Amino acid sequence: MNPFVKIRRELHQIPELGFQEFKTQAYLLSYIESLPQERMTIKKWETGLFVKIHGLHPEKTIGYRTDIDGLPIVEETNLSFSSTHEAQMHACGHDFHMSITLGILTYFVEQPINDDLLFIFQPAEEGPGGAEPMLKSEMMREWKPDIIFALHIAPEYPVGTISLKEGLLFANTSELFIDLKGKGGHAAYPHQTNDMIIAACNLVNQLQTIISRNVNPLDSAVITIGKITGGTVQNIIAERARLEGTIRTLTSDSMTKVKQRIKALVNGIETGFECEAKIDFGAMYYQVYNDEKLARDFIEFVRNETKYEVIECREAMTGEDFGYMLAEIPGFMFWLGVDSLYGLHHAKLNPNEDAISVAIDIITSYITIIGNN
Repeated sequence: MNPFVKIRRELHQIPELGFQEFKTQAYLLSYIESLPQERMTIKKWETGLFVKIHGLHPEKTIGYRTDIDGLPIVEETNLSFSSTHEAQMHACGHDFHMSITLGILTYFVEQPINDDLLFIFQPAEEGPGGAEPMLKSEMMREWKPDIIFALHIAPEYPVGTISLKEGLLFANTSELFIDLKGKGGHAAYPHQTNDMIIAACNLVNQLQTIISRNVNPLDSAVITIGKITGGTVQNIIAERARLEGTIRTLTSDSMTKVKQRIKALVNGIETGFECEAKIDFGAMYYQVYNDEKLARDFIEFVRNETKYEVIECREAMTGEDFGYMLAEIPGFMFWLGVDSLYGLHHAKLNPNEDAISVAIDIITSYITIIGNN
């Protein structure tokens, strides 16, 4: 078995949520410390890691980032190496991302290049967000790379393909939490209450008008309310309700406008239903914007220097906090085809492990070229 497939399977069994990746960090450290240490410096950051591989004649630092956390999902793959952590799963492929990164790191420990390499093992990508605070850390200030890149698995593409585009790749995203508080009471006396179930239902419908009436039709935005909670039992009118959702836009200006409209509509609900409301926009992820020249050069490299296929994709409404790093450091992210019947964040996601060696091959070849020039 490919050793990095074995690593992937072992990591798949121990998924952990954001900033709780203690076993994961320990596993990564154990493997990295088993490698020759002469040209390596390792620093912990929260539950993540910075690993620097010192080059032979460095003129720049090349950064590579992987995310390491899992999701609060009950796994349904029935794999022999399924998650051993209750109601937690690597359902977004971060086990793949980590094993690929360890493969790349191992290669350059054994086959040094001129430039320095910085491997960033980032916690909490799924939330509450580790990229932004990691970017602001003292270690990043000391070791800040000159360029940086990363990948994300793509279940819809076949193994042996990658996909990316110049410019905008992933959307701006923001969490959304709205709490409503009115006056509860007996189901037989609705006129003596302020029913927050009714208020919540009205608000959900109103929120959808933001997309159809306040966002430029040539732009793109999404508001999804994924969860509503409220009430206690069937014969009591609900005093409280909570809406939980997400906002996604292709421009930061649209995100600002959407949030302004949400605030206005919630103010209207407060007046119309004589209730109190609180809005929390939670974690926000900045758009992933690929540096045009670096992305184009990478596309040409894969087409001309490897046996793999490149598909130029469209932008997606997915979110990724790697966007914070790309806002300060030139770089790019690309999709890696893994050919799974089930998509990201699905309990049955089962990527094809052959994609691990594909990614290691592409990235080590690419870094060798740019790191020796």
